[in-house]
Amino acid sequence: MFSNFLIGLREGLEASLVVCILIAYLVKTGNRHKLLPIWIGVAIAVVVSLAFGAGLEFGSQEMTFKAQEALGGSLSIVSVGLVTWMVFWMRRTARHLKSELHGKLDAALAMGTGALVATALLAVGREGLETSLFVWRAVHAADDGWHPMIGAVLGIATAVVLGWLFYRGALKINLAKFFTWTGGMLVVVAAGVLAYGVHDLQEAEFLGGLRNRAFDISATIPPDSWYGTLLKGTFNFQPDPTVLQITVWALYLIPTLALFLSPVGFGRSEGPAAGATDQKARKATDEKPEAGSAGDGARDSDGAEHDGERVHDGARRAGSRPGGDAV
Repeated sequence: MFSNFLIGLREGLEASLVVCILIAYLVKTGNRHKLLPIWIGVAIAVVVSLAFGAGLEFGSQEMTFKAQEALGGSLSIVSVGLVTWMVFWMRRTARHLKSELHGKLDAALAMGTGALVATALLAVGREGLETSLFVWRAVHAADDGWHPMIGAVLGIATAVVLGWLFYRGALKINLAKFFTWTGGMLVVVAAGVLAYGVHDLQEAEFLGGLRNRAFDISATIPPDSWYGTLLKGTFNFQPDPTVLQITVWALYLIPTLALFLSPVGFGRSEGPAAGATDQKARKATDEKPEAGSAGDGARDSDGAEHDGERVHDGARRAGSRPGGDAV
């Protein structure tokens, strides 16, 4: 239930922030009358996401056991790929999300109502489809009745409330840290879903090694115990995984989590380097006028003018205003 709450909260908050940014921009630019197309696009995105989830649920019921397992395992891998891409994408673009949406909205305003609907539909629909797929897969992996679905609904509801509070200015949190922590937890959850998907493909006989168990601690952590259910619902824990499941789980979790938490390639390590480059550029710019002044002074017979230029350059480098320099 917790993992699905986290999925609903994370994906729902992203969608809520997108909607809040779009609405706030329209209001501030005097386009309040254009809000209806935005809400129409959001409504269509919600309906499409629910229909997609319903299609997955009811469409799979008509299949044979092996076909269901093959479909479930394949969609597990797809959902893990989508969630992994999503957390890395948000980590890189969160700082520029507002300006990016503003640019798209300006283009949509110029094109008309249909473009506004499409902008909101695509922005929210992507999150909705990812949520439907991942929650559907997590619900089947947990095998805990409607509890996982309740967790997802509570997460989405919480995200909507947080989005409204953000819009009203009543709540401020460090979104960079929020998305980093929730993204890290989602990577752990995704690793469990991936391992469960591999197990489904083994049961469908697409992969071998179903009887080759890595370990069996069912006696220590019974699957029907409260803590066994909690571990399974949160991390898709299985007390008797196969060797292939453990191998895939480790090969995904360790490098992905290390890369996600690493500062390399996500802007934090670029700051000092960029700062050093800027300092070098400013230093070179400052040195050029000084060299030019020295050269001009050598060619100029007026020593007073040469000295005045050097004083001017020195004051400028010290931060004095140009208007206050007396040459």
